Amino acid sequence: VQLQASGGGLVQPGGSLTLSCAASGSIFSINDPGWYRQALGNERELVARIFSGGNVNYADSVKGRFTISGDNAKNTVYLQMNSLKPEDTAVYYCRANLWPSGGYRYSAYWGQGTLVTVSS
Repeated sequence: VQLQASGGGLVQPGGSLTLSCAASGSIFSINDPGWYRQALGNERELVARIFSGGNVNYADSVKGRFTISGDNAKNTVYLQMNSLKPEDTAVYYCRANLWPSGGYRYSAYWGQGTLVTVSS
């Protein structure tokens, strides 16, 4: 099983971008999907995360601009990013707890990262 992130690219300030993270393989269950980002020289930080029960947590810096959502049928989580700013430039990583079919517990998985560059 694995997570694959996609959708990064170059966008102008004020623009929008949607990231996707698809879980592949034989999966019994997924929980706590989320997006993190790491800018050059900085530590990886939480951007948005969906907790069990449906509660969503956003970083203060993206509240009102970013929206995380999931499609259970496609085992995919999205990050809709609007009103992008140069300080949003980073490598974005998805993370989720996956329970592989035939497995006995959840384990944390990370996607490979997708670069988002906000620049004019």
